[in-house]
Amino acid sequence: MYRPRRGRWVACSLEIQRFERSRVGCSFVNSASKRRLRTVTWGAIPVLVLAAAVSLDHVPGTDISLTVPYAAEGPGPTVDTLGEVEGVQVVDVESTEGKTEVEQPKGQLNMTTVSVRTNMSLAQVIARWASTDDTIVPVEQIIPQDMTQEEVTEANEAQFTQSESAATVAAMDYLGKPVEIVVAKVMDDAAAAGALEAGDILTSVDGQAVSKPEEAQKLIQAKAPGDEVKLGFKRAADESAQPDDKADAAKDAKEQTATVTLGENPNDKKKALLGILMSSQPVTDVEVTYNLQDIGGPSAGMMFSLAVIDKLSPGDLTGGHFVAGTGTIAEDGTVGPIGGIVHKVRAARDAGAELFLAPSSNCAEAMSRDTGDMVIASVDTIADSVAAMDAFAHGGEVKTCQP
Repeated sequence: MYRPRRGRWVACSLEIQRFERSRVGCSFVNSASKRRLRTVTWGAIPVLVLAAAVSLDHVPGTDISLTVPYAAEGPGPTVDTLGEVEGVQVVDVESTEGKTEVEQPKGQLNMTTVSVRTNMSLAQVIARWASTDDTIVPVEQIIPQDMTQEEVTEANEAQFTQSESAATVAAMDYLGKPVEIVVAKVMDDAAAAGALEAGDILTSVDGQAVSKPEEAQKLIQAKAPGDEVKLGFKRAADESAQPDDKADAAKDAKEQTATVTLGENPNDKKKALLGILMSSQPVTDVEVTYNLQDIGGPSAGMMFSLAVIDKLSPGDLTGGHFVAGTGTIAEDGTVGPIGGIVHKVRAARDAGAELFLAPSSNCAEAMSRDTGDMVIASVDTIADSVAAMDAFAHGGEVKTCQP
């Protein structure tokens, strides 16, 4: 029924398998199978543990993080600054006394953004690197090591407020309309707390008249912590009004003064800090409000400014075309570079933009990816942007970015 060959049993009867499995050669085959199963089982354990470690973002049942120190940047939302979001104008321009004509321009002026993903597991980072066009960067580029997420968010909000203010000033300057400084926010425990309030109009610093936030900043930055500074301001009589309403009411108020001892800038203790966020408003009956939420940073400044100009100018800056763009804006109308432009260009291209306005110093990077049929214009100032749109709309020569 069976015979040995080279020390192994190669065949056995059903009866022997059933009743004498432990005695005959069939037991050798069964024992080897068990050993292989145990080997596979024990070998699979570290593989499963590793798989869990790279896919989970924390140890189950604990607060121990398993995320990796990298972030993914990709195309973000693109928003028409001439349009609405949830029924509210993104850039709302009104004539409070009906003295200024506000246009309803055609076409699109889309600001572009970059989406940022953090707190990812190793598996998520690898998946985004392998399956998307996202850029994987050290998380320190997004959240500095010496700042918390909340501090970064607060800093982005401050930059966004400053960007809105600069956008208004640049637009009014382009249109030849005067502006004034509005206190947007007084920081907690700031040097200005108790002296200034949100909604005040700042008129002078140490006797020097100021009408733009940058002018006030330069005068404050020329001082040292502990120095005293005399501030001139106007305040609405109605203390219960909202800051925006107070700023309007303060236009005709009597000027007041207050002396403040400057504090230290927490990021550089050698620099003086007043501790307020400043915005701007037109001196005329024009009121500009920016209503975009949950977006931080300064890169929408140029597009905000163009939207204001378009709404206060006859005709359409875009010529009815779909224009997108990005770039910081200074109060003098200078357009500055931004980060993540390859993702912003892609977002605009995918959305159907015909013309993209790019800061000249970002041109090489902007042209490093496929832009399709979209024209990429190189701009340095707000006037350059207006000229590029005019040329594009009328079939003229557009100063374009070169690879």
